[in-house]
Amino acid sequence: MSDTPATSKTDPEAAKRQREAVDKLLAKPAVMKTGAVTLADGRRLDYEVHAAFVPVTQGGIEGQRGDQRAAVMCIAYRAKDMSARPLCFAFNGGPGSASVWLHLGALGPKRVAIHDDGTMPPPPYAVQDNPLTWLEHFDLVFVDPPHTGYSLSVSDEARDKLLSVDGDAEALAEVIRVWLSRHGRFGSPLYLAGESYGTTRGAAIADKLQAMGVGLAGLILVSCAMDLQSLVFAPGNDLPYALFLPAFANTAQFHGKLAGALATSGEAARGAAEAFVADDYLAALHAGARLEGAARTRIEKRLAELTGLPRAWVQEKNLRIADEAFFFELLRDRGLIVGRLESRVTGPMAASRTREWEFDPGSEALNAPYTMAAMSYFAELGIADEARYEVINFDVNKRWNWNRGEAKGNAYATTSTDLARAMRRNPHLRVLVASGRYDLGTPYSASDWSLAQLDAPAAVLERVTHRYYDAGHMMYTRSADLQRLKADLAEWLKA
Repeated sequence: MSDTPATSKTDPEAAKRQREAVDKLLAKPAVMKTGAVTLADGRRLDYEVHAAFVPVTQGGIEGQRGDQRAAVMCIAYRAKDMSARPLCFAFNGGPGSASVWLHLGALGPKRVAIHDDGTMPPPPYAVQDNPLTWLEHFDLVFVDPPHTGYSLSVSDEARDKLLSVDGDAEALAEVIRVWLSRHGRFGSPLYLAGESYGTTRGAAIADKLQAMGVGLAGLILVSCAMDLQSLVFAPGNDLPYALFLPAFANTAQFHGKLAGALATSGEAARGAAEAFVADDYLAALHAGARLEGAARTRIEKRLAELTGLPRAWVQEKNLRIADEAFFFELLRDRGLIVGRLESRVTGPMAASRTREWEFDPGSEALNAPYTMAAMSYFAELGIADEARYEVINFDVNKRWNWNRGEAKGNAYATTSTDLARAMRRNPHLRVLVASGRYDLGTPYSASDWSLAQLDAPAAVLERVTHRYYDAGHMMYTRSADLQRLKADLAEWLKA
């Protein structure tokens, strides 16, 4: 957890310290710096950096101390001498993740370079100029939600409200409103960009802003997670078994575990898996124990062929291959674990060949480089603090309330309904979706399904564009995909 003061409903002194800590953050003067970056076409782009804490208030009344719920850090970049520019607010996921991944991975004028194969480079770690920065197209504001980065809530009660699907969306919509008001930017065309759980919150915020009279021009969703039912492996939920299979096949082909025509390319493996899901697998899962004899044998055989896993093991798993099982079994004969967020990356198993999930090799390749480079860069900007910067706050993830409205029991949260409603309400809202084919956290095929379920007429859904990349969850860590993502963004903006 953080080094920041802990609160307690039964400890008035702790509660006082927490409120004082938030007051101190909000009283900090804004940090302002200047910089320049040379774009890919050789042009020089001068910019200003502005970092400050924004209050989250109950009822949207800024400045009333008793109504404050949190202090949220925003780091903004504005191109100098370029007025009336579009503006993009960006945040990551987790839900307990700070915004450094999009900030220093693809969007900002500085980025952290990772090996193209997704593996961790050796230290030291530092940012470098990003000639593909999205600052070329719009000014940028990176938002760290409460209890990520340096952002804090004022009390246990406020924290409990903020660490939830609806409370989070309400708070960040308020942050956007206050930031626009403070900087006089209500006249700018507005965009949101979110990654992973950031797409969950982005879809909800789009609809919430529309209700506040703030219309978006566009929403950018990187590695979609709008429908948790498509991603969570749980008893009685067969959907993920089908939706993950094409990405499993793609990964198995990459690691040389497939044979025959399936082994020729990732495209061949994905296409065969997609066809199998549509033609046979969904019906087999639905049949359950009613699937017997030759029909069951045929499904077992094809699942083994598509995943590179032993048929006996597929049979043992009752035709249902969960994500963690796949991570441990695909390369067990080599003593390797397959990465979750970047399945091209592997890590060594324990000598005991345990199946206990200790770390994600795909994430580990990024965590230290991004964290250390970010801390060094923040020190340069003058925004570093002795308090811990929560790059990923796992306590937030544990405490998160996935219920929506009056629902109880942490049912599968969905915000695709919010996105569909926002698109029906706003005829100018366009959506760009980016998916990595080696992402086994939010697989591209699960995003395909989620977008296909949007409750909107075909004419509205024509405003959704989905693009695919040959890397993982954070596809922009691969140079070729960073370039493609930027090109796809530029094309989408011109459309």
